Amino acid sequence: MKGKMETSKKEIIDILKAWVVISLAFAIILSNRNFSDNFFFNLFLAAVTVGVGFLFHELAHKVLAQKYGAIAEFRSFDTMLLLALGMSFLGFIFAAPGAVMISGGNINIKKYGKISAAGPILNLILALIFFFLRYLDISNSVNLIGQYGFLINSWLALFNMIPLGQFDGRKIFAWSKTVWIAIVAIAVIFLFFL
Repeated sequence: MKGKMETSKKEIIDILKAWVVISLAFAIILSNRNFSDNFFFNLFLAAVTVGVGFLFHELAHKVLAQKYGAIAEFRSFDTMLLLALGMSFLGFIFAAPGAVMISGGNINIKKYGKISAAGPILNLILALIFFFLRYLDISNSVNLIGQYGFLINSWLALFNMIPLGQFDGRKIFAWSKTVWIAIVAIAVIFLFFL
């Protein structure tokens, strides 16, 4: 049904699997860089910053695609999840945990561009929320969550704007170069000037 949010058991399992593995991989990176001496805090930090950023990014694609009448479900890329986890022990990470698979719904280039833009835009909104969270000065832990959440969601937005392959940026660039430039510019300002 057009506009109705639908999911499946397979999608929920894939989302949870990707969230857990990505959170674990980033927690290993954070621990190796002595972000915090407490691995479980680093795991929590990764889950609420990287994990939430990833989850909301994918859900933004899904919700808008389903609003346009398409079938849209997240599927994890299990090989890439294992690769991300393995790479985290080496001190770096390339994360491609999965993607929302879209079919049907008569999706044209404009709608595909908007669906693709929804993810990075949501990452920028999350970055702003984390930006203000760090200035509430509630505690060192909350400040750290705000700082890292701002940084990682800004990077997620910018990384996804690469205008090649299966990245969101390619579909956005094909639809509207103005929107592509605006998202890239905001992400760059966040990362290098805030």
